[in-house]
Amino acid sequence: MFLFFLGIIEMIIVTAWTKSVTETKIWASGAITMVNVLIWYFVLQTIVDNINNWSIALLYALGCSLGTVLTTFFFQNQNRTKTNLSVEN
Repeated sequence: MFLFFLGIIEMIIVTAWTKSVTETKIWASGAITMVNVLIWYFVLQTIVDNINNWSIALLYALGCSLGTVLTTFFFQNQNRTKTNLSVEN
């Protein structure tokens, strides 16, 4: 179950990384990359140590999927709010 939540956190981090790279925030994207690689190292080690237990990979994948959906939804709403505020002004 821990990998499920770690998948959510990782996709939040990956989405933040994508946003920082597209906005050319050099130091932020570098720091986020470092955290992401460390998370991936832990995930990879856990999956390799439990290679016959495919359910942990499935839980991780579900967490990643949910993390992507939630973060994308958040940024979509954030952009709508900015657009609505600029139209009103």
